[in-house]
Amino acid sequence: MASFDAQVAESQKQVAETQARISELTGRIEQARTKMKTGADIEIDIENASLADVQAHSDAMNANIAELIMGLDDVTAGFSEDFNAMRDKTGWESFVGIFARGKSEAMRQERMRTANIDDKLQDLIAKSDVIVQLLESQLAVLNGEKTKVDANLTETLSEREAVVSGLTQLQADIQALDPKIIDLENKISVEQDAAARTKLEGDLAALNSDYNEMVQREQVELARSQTLERYIEKGKTWVDSLQNQAATQMVLINKLQTDTKQRVVLYDALTKSLKTAQQQDVAHRINEIGVETDKEAQAAMAAIGTATNARMAEMMEAHEDHMVFARDVLEAKAKADERFARRFAKIVEKHDKNTYGG
Repeated sequence: MASFDAQVAESQKQVAETQARISELTGRIEQARTKMKTGADIEIDIENASLADVQAHSDAMNANIAELIMGLDDVTAGFSEDFNAMRDKTGWESFVGIFARGKSEAMRQERMRTANIDDKLQDLIAKSDVIVQLLESQLAVLNGEKTKVDANLTETLSEREAVVSGLTQLQADIQALDPKIIDLENKISVEQDAAARTKLEGDLAALNSDYNEMVQREQVELARSQTLERYIEKGKTWVDSLQNQAATQMVLINKLQTDTKQRVVLYDALTKSLKTAQQQDVAHRINEIGVETDKEAQAAMAAIGTATNARMAEMMEAHEDHMVFARDVLEAKAKADERFARRFAKIVEKHDKNTYGG
């Protein structure tokens, strides 16, 4: 993956930009709450466009990281081919074997002995760790921002509950004044005594004053309730977005961690296969020498047989645990791959069809 470092650098840039936009939007929500307490309108502070913009940057970041992960999968798939190539003779070794079979075998054994066969595995694990660190950093930011917004929402929900309760009581009080006003108006219309009529008109004026003051309060509280409702709606939308983004990060992290376990299992199996093939070649060569021609070879055969039997017994004893572990890892990988493919269907399709840039 020649472009891995460049892709990681691009991902780091996208992560930093996305985190900045997430923090900015959360900051706007917090500022809106401060403004809201003064009665100012908050719509301009939390636009739908801002939510969509942050989501778009998050999607682009995750798509880039998903492509990195698909690239690591490609390299892992090539492990078997690399090990097979290592096990087979090179062209030069085969040529030397035409004239000196022993020399050819010695060359192959030396190449296998000195080969750093775990380099690619360690490189893959290191690259996986780099991506996991990016994802965990993003996940920490998402969870931190969600905690902030959740705290604000909890406070605002309680506040709106109290506002709605007060508004409901106020509306009930206003409705209760209507029959009193109508009753006074009826009494005034039939009252003949001037003094009594004046008294009733004073009472009516007081009731109308109370009524108008309560209606004004109703309008203020209704506007406040609507503002709180808008804030809550925007906050809930942002929390949902943060939760969805966090779920995406967890899917990616789970796949990478499961892939790393699978790579270790694959590497272990291939390494054992390579060593077993080498041991078999040695055993065949000694057998071909023949015990009649060389007693030392016979002793070597006995030693190898004893060592092989002991090794075989150890491998058989460990086989069950190894197979159970390997099966568990493969099952976990299948689940992780399924979640990954479902969430990043378009990326997987591009990768499988090689339609990048289309």
